[in-house]
Amino acid sequence: MTAGGWTPWVATTTIGPAVFPADLPSPGSLMTDVDMYTAAQPVESVRLRVRARPASVLSSPWMMALSASDLAPAGPESGGVSSLRVPPRSQMDEAPEIRDRICSPTCVAMVLEFWGRRVSVAEVAAEVFHAGLDRYGVWPAAIHAAARRGVAGYLLRFPDWASASWCLTQGLPVIASIRFETGEIQGTPIPRTDGHLVVLTGEEDTHVLVNDPAAPSARDAPRRYRHEEFCRVWLERGGVGYVLFRSD
Repeated sequence: MTAGGWTPWVATTTIGPAVFPADLPSPGSLMTDVDMYTAAQPVESVRLRVRARPASVLSSPWMMALSASDLAPAGPESGGVSSLRVPPRSQMDEAPEIRDRICSPTCVAMVLEFWGRRVSVAEVAAEVFHAGLDRYGVWPAAIHAAARRGVAGYLLRFPDWASASWCLTQGLPVIASIRFETGEIQGTPIPRTDGHLVVLTGEEDTHVLVNDPAAPSARDAPRRYRHEEFCRVWLERGGVGYVLFRSD
């Protein structure tokens, strides 16, 4: 609800093979980009509706989550000390025709193995690929792929470093979406990116620990990035991440 009235319904990208009769309109006051909404005016209330086909899928357990944020800058609080043993993977070990595009499936495969559900990157990539968008990075599809293997998850706009630190101390890796220009963060395997995913595995005072799937090999994937630089390219540029956890 904006300005005292409800906007028309606005749809995100369809997840899975279902095809619905028609796309919903996208009014100027509320826009959608794949799986994220942006409001042009302050939002007073939100209604979330799910369309499912076939309806029988609703007989299985479901969890719906909606993360809201005003995109206010998040402060880079000092880190603590934690470390999770997330098995590293490299997207560069995959087929040449897809390896530059599958940071999300690679991160999901790493975290699934962390939770005892080993799966190949190629298998995850095939499941999450969205033919209509020609993308491997539709995040709810990645969460769906994990859920099929008994690992639940949700998307979150992290409001600050403290919430990420809490996840790490609870034994929960975070798959974080970052973007940066050349020179903004030291030690990355790629010079710049308009959007890239890494697995946040821990923190050591002035540094954060990640598995970066863009590394040339799995052995090179574990990285240490300066805390202030990582917060800038993650929290100050959306702060979106997803958390996967065992559901059994």
